[in-house]
Amino acid sequence: MPGRKRQASAPDLSRAIVRFKKWRQGRVSQTRIPVALWKLAVKVASRHGVSRTATALNLDYYALKDRLLAEPGLAAEPGRSSPPAGFTELTPGPLFPSPCVLEFSDRTGSTLRVELPAGQVPDLVALGRTLWDGR
Repeated sequence: MPGRKRQASAPDLSRAIVRFKKWRQGRVSQTRIPVALWKLAVKVASRHGVSRTATALNLDYYALKDRLLAEPGLAAEPGRSSPPAGFTELTPGPLFPSPCVLEFSDRTGSTLRVELPAGQVPDLVALGRTLWDGR
């Protein structure tokens, strides 16, 4: 729905919003965010996600994400942002793990029956064309 914002329902996120708001009201212009507030933001992001936390606390997404990834133990938890894994090749299993029979038929009633041993897949399109084109 356009114009609708997500409410911060988590108590720890709400407390962090209040702390950041107080700090912003009393800060001198162009001062950096204190380390204690960054640690709070990282802790909240580890529970509620980087995007939600960055939006709620009005922080730069990538700065928060970098800090979360640099924090030992937090980014490695399930469901958290983590560095990309290395390449893993997955080999598919056989399409037909057991023998199978395919039957093609056309409008005239001609049929082509193909018995396939386990794990072998011929060019089914070529087989169908052979039947339907009459070659």
